[in-house]
Amino acid sequence: MTHRSTTPNIDLSGSWQLASVDGEIRTAIMLPGDVHTALHRAGLIPDPYFGRNEEKVQWVAEREWVVERSFTLQEVEGDWYLDIDYLDTVASVHVNGFLALEADNSFRRYRPDVSSMLKSGDNSIRIVFASNIAVGAARQKQQPFYIPYSTGNSPIPDGNMLRKPQCHFGWDWNIAIAPLGLYGTIALKKLETARIEHVVTRQTHNNDGSVDLKVTATLFSKGPDIAQVYFDLDGERVRLDVGVNGETHVNHLFHIDNPRLWWPSGSGEQALYRLSVELPTDEVIKQIGLRTVELITTPDAAGSRFAFKVNGREIFCRGANWIPADALFSLSSPEKTEDLLQSAKAANMNMIRVWGGGFYEQDHFYDLCDRLGLMVWQDFMFACNLYPSTEDFLDNVTIEVDYQVRRLSSHPSIVLWCGDNELVGALTWFEESRKDRDRYLVSYDRLNRTIEQAVKKALPGALWWPSSPASGYLDFGDAWHADGSGDMHYWSVWHENKSFDNYRSVRPRFCSEFGFQSYTSLPVIKTYAEAKDMNVASPVMELHQKNAGGNERIAGTMFRYFRFPKDFPNFVYLSQIQQGLAIKTAVEYWRSLKPHCMGTIYWQLNDTWPVASWSSLDYGGRWKAMHYLVKRFFQPVAVAAIPSDDEKTIRFSLVNDTLADVSVDLSISLLTTQGERRHLRDVQAICSPDAAVTATSIDVSDIPEGTLLAWRFTASNGTGGEGHHVKGTYKALELEPAGLTVTHEYVEENGSVDINVTAKGLALFVMIETETDGKYSDNAFDLAAGESRRITFTPARPLDRGALPEFRFYDLHSCQSAD
Repeated sequence: MTHRSTTPNIDLSGSWQLASVDGEIRTAIMLPGDVHTALHRAGLIPDPYFGRNEEKVQWVAEREWVVERSFTLQEVEGDWYLDIDYLDTVASVHVNGFLALEADNSFRRYRPDVSSMLKSGDNSIRIVFASNIAVGAARQKQQPFYIPYSTGNSPIPDGNMLRKPQCHFGWDWNIAIAPLGLYGTIALKKLETARIEHVVTRQTHNNDGSVDLKVTATLFSKGPDIAQVYFDLDGERVRLDVGVNGETHVNHLFHIDNPRLWWPSGSGEQALYRLSVELPTDEVIKQIGLRTVELITTPDAAGSRFAFKVNGREIFCRGANWIPADALFSLSSPEKTEDLLQSAKAANMNMIRVWGGGFYEQDHFYDLCDRLGLMVWQDFMFACNLYPSTEDFLDNVTIEVDYQVRRLSSHPSIVLWCGDNELVGALTWFEESRKDRDRYLVSYDRLNRTIEQAVKKALPGALWWPSSPASGYLDFGDAWHADGSGDMHYWSVWHENKSFDNYRSVRPRFCSEFGFQSYTSLPVIKTYAEAKDMNVASPVMELHQKNAGGNERIAGTMFRYFRFPKDFPNFVYLSQIQQGLAIKTAVEYWRSLKPHCMGTIYWQLNDTWPVASWSSLDYGGRWKAMHYLVKRFFQPVAVAAIPSDDEKTIRFSLVNDTLADVSVDLSISLLTTQGERRHLRDVQAICSPDAAVTATSIDVSDIPEGTLLAWRFTASNGTGGEGHHVKGTYKALELEPAGLTVTHEYVEENGSVDINVTAKGLALFVMIETETDGKYSDNAFDLAAGESRRITFTPARPLDRGALPEFRFYDLHSCQSAD
């Protein structure tokens, strides 16, 4: 969405002066921006992300801060207002010493009238930020009863009292420094006749294939007047002269006879129309996608379904959970966000879940999802805590929800509005709510119904889901372990330390969270740790692990499946391989259950800072080993080897998420530990559209001890792939040296590097790494004896022709052996 104003207005973004309220600290700050980054850039605090500096900068959030600047106004006649959003969080705004605004919700837009406060010539604007920590503590004391928050996630207390990103107070993957600042618009605008508050669209898809698009523009004027409103859809333009007074709704209906439909990635084109609503002095531009979305929750023998249907077709959702692109706003950018979302699409995803502990993202995020065909599951910003249900809190939430739904609802990518993340489960996490469940359940229900009613008022017909996970509407059961209905968060493998095989013990209808941790890649670790800290038990590495017991769980899992790695770099590498294997185990099995299961959204896509976590993309956007595996196991046409419950047979699952029949040529072989490939059988299999079938089965008794089952396939849609399956554990294999040889050359035409890797023996999970930022055409791949693979490395920035990167190579044998 673009909002353009042609009235006299002053963009107040740019350089401001930042000071502590007591005047002890003074420096410059760029707005939009955050206080911590400004202090770091001025050399007043160390880099919060390096070493143990998190502990050294936490005082910043305990202080009060003020930002101010001056501006010049030649003409003060008429009506003027401030336009402010993403103001974080408890802040007062003063113009020429007059109080213009008291804000306490970073998820709202504020437009206070400041006409009487202005003067011709020089003017000043001043924003005073209260300490979010102090305000949270004070508001907790004002509650009629104590409202618990998740201390495991939030070492900074009482963040649940405030309407700001909950992960700002820490999380089991985030730095705990409670940032503050202003991250969006800050402008002074003149109101001439009227301004546009919202533009909301509703679609009616008719039986004859045509679409009626109803556009509702909400205008605001100070008093009675006549406004000229122009509606334009891809060049079809109409003018309406309407009477306005206060808040006025203006409607226009566009009829589209032969609509181009918007489809999720992989299911069709992402057709978009340009919609503008224009006043002589104000304009809103949106991109509109025409599509229908349904959430199928019909009862069946197992419970009830949970499936998305777009344009009449059920879509299997392949994706990941999104958290904020950076812990500090000033370190994020639209370009970095685009890189992360492009990586999601490149790994064959078609859905992103915007998790409820961060932000309602800025417009450019959803514009990108529209263009990339990434469906958005949109949580409201409540996560893992309990929340107040006092009248003032719920009134604040109502305004927040109304604004966000009207702002975002026209995006075709948004397919679901979800009330919160894990608040139903949180009722069982705290001593207070366990002892007095009725009180806290009623309190939760008040909040949840407030959100639901505000959604449905702002967007009648919106697809609403009460909470994630949830087994159904007004179902307050355990959706972490009950797999028959609704969406599931399945965390038993990580949090309960169960084996990877345990993923095959549940049959989710839609799994919207499941994950396994790894360390961030070695080049990223080097950005925050010195050589002396390169040990998983060092204080620095432990500080950059926010999940209690996480390092022990990573190491314990290695003992279960692998021989222990020989040094720290290989420990990091192996942690990423086992992370990928965990998620691969879950996704391949759950996809094979289609249409019983219709979605796998793993935790999590990205990181907010350099940290050990469940992400498949490093902080900064590098692909971890897992993301290369994701690209394979999320292919629309995929083959996977799945052991039976009694482990006597292995079935080859063929999944087809496309609209056409596919035929697959599957070649199955045995691999010896010396790398010899012994042909076992060839299979031809056919799978109908949007289905999963068993292509063939192998008796485990046909796999000799010490050999691996391997396969390659090519599909009639032009895709293909390969994989292997180990009977038992990798640590039981007597692997021999892979004998990797490597050549690489610079490609003048596009600035990439071609890398040729050849193996003399069996090379499992070959991983290429370099300090130079960039992406590989493939990684974490296997080679049998005598096989080669050409990999293209595309650097993030152009290389110096004479200074090619130095590449490191990992494989499973060399990782576990001192040879």
